[in-house]
Amino acid sequence: MKPQNPASPPSQKGPRLIFAMCSAQVCSMLGVFAFPALLPHFLKLWGLSNSQAGWINGVYFMGYTLGVPFLTSLTDRMDGRKIYLTCCLLGFAANLGFALAVNGFWLALLFRALAGLGLAGTFVPGLKALIDRVPEQSQSRAVSFYTASFGLGMSMSFYVTGKIFSVLGWKMAFAGAAFGSLAALIISFFMLAPRPAPRIGDGASFWETFDFRPAWKNRPARSYILAYMCHMWEMFAARSWMVAFLTFSLTLQKGLESYPAPTTVMAVAGIFGMIASITGGELADRFGRRRVVRGIMAISCITALTMGFAVHLPYLAVAGLCLFYTVFFQGDSAAIHSGVITAAQPERRGSTMALQSLGGFAAASLGTVASGFALDLTGGGNTAFSWGIAFGVMGATALLGSLLLKKEDA
Repeated sequence: MKPQNPASPPSQKGPRLIFAMCSAQVCSMLGVFAFPALLPHFLKLWGLSNSQAGWINGVYFMGYTLGVPFLTSLTDRMDGRKIYLTCCLLGFAANLGFALAVNGFWLALLFRALAGLGLAGTFVPGLKALIDRVPEQSQSRAVSFYTASFGLGMSMSFYVTGKIFSVLGWKMAFAGAAFGSLAALIISFFMLAPRPAPRIGDGASFWETFDFRPAWKNRPARSYILAYMCHMWEMFAARSWMVAFLTFSLTLQKGLESYPAPTTVMAVAGIFGMIASITGGELADRFGRRRVVRGIMAISCITALTMGFAVHLPYLAVAGLCLFYTVFFQGDSAAIHSGVITAAQPERRGSTMALQSLGGFAAASLGTVASGFALDLTGGGNTAFSWGIAFGVMGATALLGSLLLKKEDA
């Protein structure tokens, strides 16, 4: 992988900076799944339908989708550090605003969309800022660990939200997420050294920064972008609805006091997913990226098709199935990210990553909404059949992603 800008200052030390940015990413993500973690509570508190809950889940990623093409493409023109710091502030304001002002569906939509916009300026711009600053030989591993920290951030979002909610209520849970964004700002302010603005190319206009046609015409990168869209549809739909799924499973059990809470299960699942993502990235480097990603997606699809129909099993078995599913719907994450980055033209890396995120999070927003509609149309999530269809909607895209990568190899 070639450096983004050969004329840029020397790279910062790799391991220390990678650890710092992974830590900042985890802190900034405490609010990402704060709403899904408390979904059963909000369904009762505000009298939401599953479709409305799906919209609140999905609008977060719609906010991300609206912001990411502009914010990530800008990293080809300006130091990603500035974008990252600004959007940490936005994440702080959006989560604190949710805690202080939201009392129903419409305000929830607004503040979750703003929080999603904040993520648009931290996740991928943060990755771009990181790989611009580490030595070339460390860049692939930096991608693996940073994208895996996204999984850890999701895990901590479920866990911290659940713990704060159980003691202090939902408002303080969102306030805690706000201060996580503030912590990310402080870490990145001191650890990311400022850099001169990169150059996209001789004679290129400002608006050419936002021209995605060269990135789309890059066939190897495009195939990974399409696979990423399928990956994100499945992963975020599953993440958004598995707490509600586990809560329904609990209602079918006896001796509830002896079982781990759904938010705790999802926190553990996030750690499993983080390890799976790193492992998947290493396997992809050794055995071939496309082959490994296709295999992971195929297993994920098969697992998804069995998930919902297994809700009547003992709770610990259902929880174990959720952990297993998480390993595979997240196991291809680092490998796909590395595939996009290595296939991108160095001078177009920012816009290629922007196109990847645009497609991926657009799919994520649609996946959460589609799953909510599937539940409402098949019994409201009160039967195994209803959940079976919802998880089928998630897993079908994993099969599609595997087929798209296979077609590219043909």
